[in-house]
Amino acid sequence: MRIVVIGIGNAYRRDDGAGPAVIACLADRARKGLLPSSVVLRTGDGEPARLLSWWEGAELAVVVDAARTPEAAPGRVLRLEGAEVADASPSCGPAGSHGLGLGEALRLARALAKLPRRLVVYGIQVEDTGFGAELTRETRAAVEHAAERIRQEILDHRGRGERPVAQPGDQRATLL
Repeated sequence: MRIVVIGIGNAYRRDDGAGPAVIACLADRARKGLLPSSVVLRTGDGEPARLLSWWEGAELAVVVDAARTPEAAPGRVLRLEGAEVADASPSCGPAGSHGLGLGEALRLARALAKLPRRLVVYGIQVEDTGFGAELTRETRAAVEHAAERIRQEILDHRGRGERPVAQPGDQRATLL
């Protein structure tokens, strides 16, 4: 069973580095034996062709990215699956620091029949995407929370094939 977790973001745009920070946390858990060693961890800028190559043939692909919601709640962790992912993934726009991204990757994957069997997206609501390498306090705390939720999702998927219960909260988000 191939499982891949992809952190999208720019570590030099403050909270936009949330995705790569989650991957670093998961890598630490893998080194401690808390995550199956077969799980593939990747970081990138959201370039569509690269995303497709990373999740092609995956049983489960989890993508982690910075997000904004209409209600400001920095540090909130959102979980999206199915149609929710397409609704939250805009085409190239001014809100994000990635030129192209998950929205384009989804459209391309559908057209080429290269979607993973199951795609789950975690969005971390961010506060500051200005220049700098330091995450804000709220985002740093959310990174740890998201990493643990993803770890548990992977273990549940591998062990019982069950889907974890979605967390309550506003699911309307724009992934950066």
